[in-house]
Amino acid sequence: MAERISEAEHAVMEVLWDEAPLTAQDVVERVDPQRGWSTATVKTLLGRLLAKAAIVHEADGRRYLYRPAVERGDYVAGESRRLIDRLFGGKLTPLVAHLAERDELTAADIAEIEALLKALKS
Repeated sequence: MAERISEAEHAVMEVLWDEAPLTAQDVVERVDPQRGWSTATVKTLLGRLLAKAAIVHEADGRRYLYRPAVERGDYVAGESRRLIDRLFGGKLTPLVAHLAERDELTAADIAEIEALLKALKS
């Protein structure tokens, strides 16, 4: 994906990552109802995602079926890397230090990080 996706487009992507292929109406029915999006809004977002090559579509009679063109894990990896590059000079340690300094890491978070580091070392 060359272009980044907006928060609204991300909501549509989450629906498609959970289940695909889907029609535009299927997406409308699965998006969080609190958003209150109309079919036209979802179709606009689908069009933007198509233009960004984040999704692909195929004709199914008179409707289109949409599916992600990028795996969720690949998208998350790219966004994570951009965040770390932009805010922390490409280094992960300052991010973890920032979270720890602000008391945003729980004991469970620290245990998970320790387990991950132990697994990476072996």
